[in-house]
Formats: sequence, C-alpha cells, structure tokens
Amino acid sequence: MKAFVAKIFDINKKPNFITVLWFLVPFVALVLEAQKENIFINNYLIYKNVFWHTFQEKNLYNIYPAEYFDKNHYGPLFAILIAPFAILPNYIGIMLWGMVNVSILFYAVGKLPITFWGKNIILLLSLIETLTSTQNLQFNPMLCSWIILSYLTIKNNQLSLAAFLIVAGTFIKLYGVVGLPFIFFTKDYKKLIGYLILWAIILFCLPMFISSPEFIYQSYIDWFHVLVEKNTENVNSYLNENMQDISVMGFFKRVTGYYYLANFYFIIPAGIMMLLPLYRFSKWGNTNFQLTYLAQLLIGLVIFSTSAESPTYVIAVVGFGIWYVLHAPKPALYLYILLILVLALTVFSPTDLFPNILQAIVVKYALKSLPCFLAWLFISYSLLFNSFDNNSLPHEKA
Repeated sequence: MKAFVAKIFDINKKPNFITVLWFLVPFVALVLEAQKENIFINNYLIYKNVFWHTFQEKNLYNIYPAEYFDKNHYGPLFAILIAPFAILPNYIGIMLWGMVNVSILFYAVGKLPITFWGKNIILLLSLIETLTSTQNLQFNPMLCSWIILSYLTIKNNQLSLAAFLIVAGTFIKLYGVVGLPFIFFTKDYKKLIGYLILWAIILFCLPMFISSPEFIYQSYIDWFHVLVEKNTENVNSYLNENMQDISVMGFFKRVTGYYYLANFYFIIPAGIMMLLPLYRFSKWGNTNFQLTYLAQLLIGLVIFSTSAESPTYVIAVVGFGIWYVLHAPKPALYLYILLILVLALTVFSPTDLFPNILQAIVVKYALKSLPCFLAWLFISYSLLFNSFDNNSLPHEKA
C-alpha cells in the first residue's frame, strides 16, 4: 500500500514544495466550501443525484427544485463514476470527490515524458485553474487526466486501458472523444479499434446494472436533447454577459456584435486544423510532435466549445503548460508574452486578485479565451511546419 501511494502521489520520490502546494490549497478550499450551502455545493448535489435518479429510474435531465437547481448535463455512465461518493454523507463525499480529481490530474501530469522541472511548471501554471474547478466540484480535472492518460497508455501500448479512458470520457462529457486521434500513434490501431468497440458496448450497458435497459436507453436520448438545449443557452449567453460560452466564438461575437453568426464557421476550420497535422506520417512516432499535438487538442476542445466556462479552463491551461515546457529552458520572446497573457487574462482574471473593473471587461468580451486561442494558433503552425528534430527539448522516459 505504501509503495502504491508513493507511486501515485510523489513524482520524484521526494518531498516537493509544489507537490505540497498542489494538494494543500485545494484541500483547504474544499474544507471551507463543504461547510457552505452555496452554488458550488449545488453542483455536487446534481452529481450525486445522477446516481440516485438512475437507481430510482427518474429522468436524469429534469429540474428537481426540491433537491438542487439547474440541470444535469452528464451522460448516464456518470452514475457509475459518482456512485462511491453519492452513498456517503455530503461533507465526506465532497472532500473525496474534489481530492480524487486533484490527485488523478497530478498523477497524469507526473506520467508525462518530460523532466521533473517541466512537470512542476505545468502543475504550478494550472494550480489556480485546478483550484477554481475543484471549488466548483467539477469533473474537469479528472477528464483532463483521462485525455492525457489515453495518450500515454497508447504510447505505452496499453491499448485496452486507452480505449476505456476514451470511451468513458466520451460517454460522460463528450470531450473525451478528442482522444481518438491518438490512434495514429500506435501501429496496433486495429486492436485499439476493437477495444474501443468492446468498451463502448460494456460502458453503454454498465449503468443498466443499477437501473433498467429501457431507462438507460431513453436517458441517452434525453441526454442528446438536453445538450442541444444547453448549446442554445450557451450561444445566447451574451444577453446576460455571464461566464458561459467563454470560447473563440463567444469572444468574436461579443467583440464584433455579430451574435447570430453560426458556430460552424469557427468549429469546422478548427476541426480541420486539428486533423491536418496527422498528414505528417513521419512524425507520428516523434514524442515532441505527440506532446505538441496533445497540447493542441487540450486547448482546442475548450476554446471551441460553447460549453466552456471558467472551471473548464483547467484543461486548456494544462495544455498550454505542456507546450510551454517543451521550449524550456529558454523560450522565445513570444512565449513569454503568451505566458503573461495566459496568467493575466485566463488564470487570474476570475480571481479576487484582478480589479473588478477589468474583470467585468474580461467577462463581457470572453477575453479569458483569447490567450489560449493565440497559443493554439502558434501550436497549430508548429505542428504543420516545424521539423521536430531538436533533441534538446526537456524529455525523459515516462
């Protein structure tokens, strides 16, 4: 047991200030939040009731004002994931749920094939966003971990586990589907496709063990409809100037006033741009190329999603961190400028450290997305035109 804990929680097998900070800050925040009855606890009540409503065969996407406000937007498989926490008293469940999310992201970053220094930079850059997501009791840190681990398990030829992570992420929050392009990083792609099909069948049916097949089948149909409805609400969020649709589309529409411009004008080119690098067949086995592509996907899935909100940006900032440390120890000037923009507009703008008058401007125009979008453009260019032959980048065996 001691060896297992050491493997999970100690990147370099020795005490580390950033490691202590990584766990201590969210833990203290969770202790404080768990004692309150506020919007953040409401998120957890939605989550735990995905399990209980599945068990009771009550519509997963209705509004239940006596239990919580807002709606559930996660897939039926989430009932299985949240089950161990849902059966516990709220205070304990909240603490465990938050710390499991923090721990799994720590583990995923720790497994990246980069230096110990690079891992610590990624953790430090993403600490505030992780805290924001944890305070909101969000699933995003865990989902980010699954995407990273889906890449790493494919790289290490653990194809069944990779397929499980991709399918599970997709069946819970759709974002996990971005792990599919990693299929090009293995020669055993046929085996991986087979595992994807197998896990899709298993995980689709798994919630039926605590409910009925008819209820789960109908729940997936209901999930589709509620996601379409949610997308419409997000697109129209500019009317309230709130923290929804913090995306490239939201930024462009709020700045220009073209609020009714169709999202596909952004999403289709972005999708093409994220697939184009895969034509560079000779680079598929190059770790630099793979990590840069991972960074592009992590950022892209957030900034081109109408569901992007502040707690979602932990995924994008981790992606930025991965790309940034690949250019250590002496990044180019534009990287320093991007780092400052990411820290100012993306990371610190929603916090109390940012002046209220500037914070209002950032929210009004969805400026939180801008630095990540600029980074995504640089990354996309790099993937298409860089040689990736520099062996001095900070890599080490995972």
